[in-house]
Amino acid sequence: MPREFSTFSFCVHAMMTHKEKTMSQHLSDNAPAPQKIGVREFRGNLTAYLRQVRQGSTILVTSHDEVVAELRPPTPSYRPRRQPGALRGRIRMSEDFDETPPDILESMERDL
Repeated sequence: MPREFSTFSFCVHAMMTHKEKTMSQHLSDNAPAPQKIGVREFRGNLTAYLRQVRQGSTILVTSHDEVVAELRPPTPSYRPRRQPGALRGRIRMSEDFDETPPDILESMERDL
């Protein structure tokens, strides 16, 4: 990856080998076409473009008419929300849970 792209600290999906038609497969038919911008334009207005991405836009960053990166909002988390009490009655502690085993006690009482 060219050095100028490696310094960005936000999530950029590198697209070094993909053609633009491959990118269109990732987008739904109802979504607006992604905005294409050059590297220099992107670097010059970074904050504005990140604001657009945060609002749901997809931006293709190009270098010499080749797509080198795609910026889009992150996908929603796939983890279900935690349900407090969902494991109630399923977890059991052994009777000797809070007792220290004798060999551990012995090793702690020995001189070093």
